[in-house]
Amino acid sequence: MTFATLVLADITLESLIWWLIIGLIAGFLASVVMAGGSYGVVGDIIAGLVGAVIGGWLFGVLGISTGGGLLGSIIVAFVGACIFIALLRALSRTYPYR
Repeated sequence: MTFATLVLADITLESLIWWLIIGLIAGFLASVVMAGGSYGVVGDIIAGLVGAVIGGWLFGVLGISTGGGLLGSIIVAFVGACIFIALLRALSRTYPYR
């Protein structure tokens, strides 16, 4: 079995929709808190999903538990999305000149 087969084996339409909703909420909240304006629906979802990966890794390394559930997932994704946006801005030369 390939890695993609293992990863995609347990994904249902319902879980995919929840991922997108959590990504949208976390990405939107992060873009508001980081005071850079919204990146649009797709940009917020991408920021939230990437943030969920970063936040999940970071919280796991630090041994922090949010208790799980919807709110815990949003918190982890939000923190990761803020870190992701900060990294994007640090790497972007054009950010201050929007």
